[in-house]
Amino acid sequence: MGFVKGLRCKECGKDYEKLPIHVCEYCFGPLEVNYDYAGIGKVVSRKSIQDGPPSMWRYKEFMPIDEEPKVGLHTGFTPLVRAKNLGKALGLKNLYLKNDSVNHPTFSFKDRVVAVAVSKALEFGFDTVSCASTGNLANSVAAHAAEAGLKSCIIIPDGLEAGKILGTQIYGAQLIAVHGSYDDVNRLCSEIGANHDWAFVNINIRPYYGDGSKTYGYEIAEQLGWKTPDNVVVPVAGSSLITKIYKAFHEFEMLGLIDKVNTKIFAAQATGCSPVTTAIKNGSDTIKPVKPNTIAKSIAIGNPADGYYGIKTANESGGWGEDIPDEEVVEAMKLLAETEGIFTETAGGVTLGVTQKLIKQGRIKPDETTVICITGNGLKTQEALTGHYTPPAVIQCNIQSFEEEFANNLTV
Repeated sequence: MGFVKGLRCKECGKDYEKLPIHVCEYCFGPLEVNYDYAGIGKVVSRKSIQDGPPSMWRYKEFMPIDEEPKVGLHTGFTPLVRAKNLGKALGLKNLYLKNDSVNHPTFSFKDRVVAVAVSKALEFGFDTVSCASTGNLANSVAAHAAEAGLKSCIIIPDGLEAGKILGTQIYGAQLIAVHGSYDDVNRLCSEIGANHDWAFVNINIRPYYGDGSKTYGYEIAEQLGWKTPDNVVVPVAGSSLITKIYKAFHEFEMLGLIDKVNTKIFAAQATGCSPVTTAIKNGSDTIKPVKPNTIAKSIAIGNPADGYYGIKTANESGGWGEDIPDEEVVEAMKLLAETEGIFTETAGGVTLGVTQKLIKQGRIKPDETTVICITGNGLKTQEALTGHYTPPAVIQCNIQSFEEEFANNLTV
């Protein structure tokens, strides 16, 4: 059995049973999972975690499931890469990359949240899973639904990258594209959910789904030798990941697994969709919705569900929020690939580009330990690099042709 006591409203504190619901009926605040931390503390230790499986499920006691996980058994525990080459280029002595671009099975951090959501959907007895998605979540829901033997119907805004569309259809999912933004699609899914008994992972299953992101934070702390870094730079879309990393650090602190947390959490967005970072820079705790206009489609949410809490996390931790234009996103993607051999999607370009900006502002110091979150794989967003590279040279199949090309054009 798990350690979930029920759900609790983040605003008014009203308690609810473990049900597929996500909004408080009294104050309309968001619901979150309420854990029996005393019970967790009795059975969890550093050793018990280290003796667990090499996956996100080494933290099973911190997850909102009552039974054994049903899917995603190989998800998580992705590399924390010591980025010496990139650190030298940026002037940082202790730079790390938390690289979920190699996460199993669909190469983004969304595999963590969906592994939990689909496991919970099975516990609740649903036979169909669904979601509103900007791409990565669609891939992951489709893959985990296939693994679980569930039906899936996934709703996306039109105009997503071809790789993310194909990366959903390959799993046999029913895929529908809607004229409009992610926020339009999300509103439509709420209406669909009223008429169909489906598990919408980021709506009625959202309280459980979101806590899968905590494993990203747990891993950072464990992989750093049971301590948290000075800085974490997080890509922000709906603002769930940024809040859950911070929550994970403080859960470990509360249970004595790590010492006091003094980590600054920085929010990173693309300028073409930056409601959270704009609010932070304006000193506001209110989100002003925007219409997305950026190549960073995976984080292009104009009215983020947890935006208020994303702002709160950055402020409470002593962090900040910044955004960069699309051309800097591309340059950062190229820099990461050329220095560390990691091909990230546009969201990773956002976090690296924002990190560069924070260094110039003096918010990240050279001697501090900094972790940049890389949350998705660049093979999904190749369109972002269209026109930024010239086609390869074509030569005849003889040594004379090569030597001529070498003498005139190659720089090796």
